[in-house]
Formats: sequence, structure tokens, C-alpha cells
Amino acid sequence: MSTSLWGAFHAVVFNVLVFMTLMAHIRAVFSDPGIVPLPQSRLDFSDIHAGGDKSDDWTICARCEMYRPPRAHHCRICQRCIRRMDHHCPWINNCVGEWNQKYFLQFLMFVGIMSIYAVSLIAYSWVKACPECSKDMMVKQGRLLHSVILSMESILFGLFVLAIMWDQLQAILTDETAVEQVKRQGPYRARRPKMALLREVCGRGRPFLWVFPCTAAPRNTTEPSYDLTV
Repeated sequence: MSTSLWGAFHAVVFNVLVFMTLMAHIRAVFSDPGIVPLPQSRLDFSDIHAGGDKSDDWTICARCEMYRPPRAHHCRICQRCIRRMDHHCPWINNCVGEWNQKYFLQFLMFVGIMSIYAVSLIAYSWVKACPECSKDMMVKQGRLLHSVILSMESILFGLFVLAIMWDQLQAILTDETAVEQVKRQGPYRARRPKMALLREVCGRGRPFLWVFPCTAAPRNTTEPSYDLTV
């Protein structure tokens, strides 16, 4: 397709996907996943057993020595409590939490789309006749080797990221993070509409804007604030 406009079209589309993937990955890496700020003074654990006035949904982190909001969990790698923590991902060297799960999901989606796109172009290049292609044996062998390696890479990466993306979507739609699944806590709240659960992660804008990693992740500011100073 290098001699037609289709070559330029596919070059532009594929590089746009690469750019969106890099942007989503950068946002997932450098965005705050929802780190719970440390209090000015740590908890006095002698007062905890005497009873407190905290909400039952709030829990105590013995490592951070503080109260933490509902669904927050301590990450042993980050050494901090993360709001609605799903897991710590080595791909982004960051936790996947309430404020960056959208970017992690976008990263998985774009990698999956690129993998399917690459396999489709390879299949088309072998099915479509190419009379202007070189007949030299070394060139044909190099093309075959390149196609086989790229196909294997695209299929393996595509299946892997699509499986993780499905797992992330399932966690969002069932309102149960990976940490909660491991602890067998069940859904955090009563059943809610799937669209409402998606909006909590992707934002309250129009759904077609959810694929762009340029908008800020939604932040829940409706929870009550507590004076953590003791």
C-alpha cells in the first residue's frame, strides 16, 4: 500500500493510536491514584479501643497509623493507603486506584486495538496480491520472518491486555475491586446502574469523550472530612 493513499491513511491512523497509547500510559504513571494524605499527628491507639466517633465505613490503617476512607487499602509497595485500590501494576510502576483507573483502562484498550489492527494489516498484506513487490528470495524471506514475529507479538500482547481490560471492566461493573475480590467482601454497595458505575471511573461527560486521555479523572469530593489530629 506504499504507492497509494491507503499507505498514508494507515500510517496516520496507526501513529495516532500510538500517541493515544503513550498519553494514556503517561497519565496512568504520573497521576495520583488516590493517595490518602497522612495526618499531621498519628493515631494514639490507646484511644481507639475506648471507642471513637468515626463512621463505621472508615477503617484504621495500622501501618500509616491513621483513619482511611471507605474502600481504601494499604499498598505494601507504595507504602501508602490508596483510595479504591484495585492493584499495584508493574507496567505503570503505580497503583491503579480511584483517580487513575480511567487512564489504565484506556492504555489497555489502545494496546488491544493496535494489536488487532497490526494483525489485520498483516493478514491483508498476504491475502492481497502485490504485483509490484520484489520477487527476490531474500526480500520474501525477510518479509515472511517479519510477519511471523509481528503476528506472534501482536496476538500475545492483544490477548493479554484484552483479558486484563475485561477483568477491569468486570470489576467496575460489579462494583468490586481486585482487593475486595481477594478478600471476598462482595460488592461495596447495593446494585447500581452500570452506566453510573462507568461514569464514576470515566467521568460525567459524554461517553465518546471517555476514550481521550486528556480529560482529568473524576474525583469524589462528597465524602465527609474528619479532623485527623489527635
